[in-house]
Amino acid sequence: MTQVSEAARAACKGMSVLIVGGEPAARSALRTGLARQVGLVDSAGSTELAQELISRCHFDVLLVDGTLDEPPALEWVASLRASGSAHRVVLTAPGPDAEFAVAAMREGIEDLLLTPVQPEDVLRAISRASVRPGAAPRESLSHPAAPSTGRYAIVGTSPAIRRVKDLIDRVAPLPGTVLIQGETGTGKELIARNLHAHSRRRGDFVPVNCGAIAPDLLESELFGHVKGAFTSAHQVREGLFVAAKGGTLFLDEISEMPIHLEVKLLRALEEGAIRAVGADREVPVDARIVASTQHDLKELVRQKRFREDLYFRLNVVNISLPPLRERPEDVPLIAEHFMRRMATDLGIHPVVLNDAAMKRLQQHDWPGNVRELRNVIERTLMLGELADESLVSGGGRSSADEDGFYPLDWTLEQVKDHHMRRVLDDLAGNKSAAARRLGVSRKTLERRLGTGGED
Repeated sequence: MTQVSEAARAACKGMSVLIVGGEPAARSALRTGLARQVGLVDSAGSTELAQELISRCHFDVLLVDGTLDEPPALEWVASLRASGSAHRVVLTAPGPDAEFAVAAMREGIEDLLLTPVQPEDVLRAISRASVRPGAAPRESLSHPAAPSTGRYAIVGTSPAIRRVKDLIDRVAPLPGTVLIQGETGTGKELIARNLHAHSRRRGDFVPVNCGAIAPDLLESELFGHVKGAFTSAHQVREGLFVAAKGGTLFLDEISEMPIHLEVKLLRALEEGAIRAVGADREVPVDARIVASTQHDLKELVRQKRFREDLYFRLNVVNISLPPLRERPEDVPLIAEHFMRRMATDLGIHPVVLNDAAMKRLQQHDWPGNVRELRNVIERTLMLGELADESLVSGGGRSSADEDGFYPLDWTLEQVKDHHMRRVLDDLAGNKSAAARRLGVSRKTLERRLGTGGED
């Protein structure tokens, strides 16, 4: 179990908590463990007693035992909501039950903790609840609008994703550089945004995809340039390091950075200063660096394709994101999250996914990970049902041999075309960047895929 960060502890100091239900011994232990960590803590063995305490005292957070049955926990929470209650609710449950977790999400439950619950688990959950939209901002958390819910929520209750959440809670307030590694579509930028939101930094979150910008422009984009530094430099450009002053600079796909810029980035990290293109002096910068890659940087270092000293400088804290196929219990939660969010965005009613549909989603191998699941849910919303073709991923692992990624009856040309499309999709349609990654000319890429025109 990771330690609770100082920022999380500070966020809890002024909070009031009511523990509802659970075994008396466990309830008493939690109350004792939280007594010195929060502003006020009380407990109730039943919802009836909880209602009485709520009527007499204000509580910021309700820690509710999910096994309550008179009335059931979710029914009681729903009745509180219906009466206009603004309490933030954290639920405890004995095990990862996807159906129960989805139902809890529909009731607006703030967090779900698996029993046995320790005081440290509750403190982290309270800290996350304290930065929900609508919550009163805490001085110890610089970003009251931290993305714990909504578009930038980290959704899931699996052990793997809980470890990621705990690591974010622990390292976000610290100044160190973070390296996020994971397959395409696993949500690396999502993690970077959460690190920034839960940090003490008050500047902006500034993302840049190192593979989506032409190598000859990337230096100016990052470090800026002075007027006249090159032919088209008609005015001063400060660059993204300066734009991220006091905030976080997110270097997405750092492995795509040209090798000559790696030296300049290393100096910026070590000296806290940069030199704009054409400038004769360095200027100090204050930007926390969070980098990401879908590739194995250790292997790239071994192949002399990435600087070893930069790798060690970036890899102060490493967050490895699990692929979706390794946490199928989270699939229903993520599907429900996307369904509700996109239905609201599109102004249409969500499509109800029955048990059979959810089982199909859980059994799919998700080579495109969360990004692929999002696309499937969006297609389902538009069609009104989970179509059979939605889970045919064009050669995903579910239709490949045990060591390969494509069906054995595909020709080599089909494999090449499909891989080109995957790379193009990963780079958001940027043909120039895709061609560089693939090692072919842009014209070759356009000819193979039948595309043309501008990016």
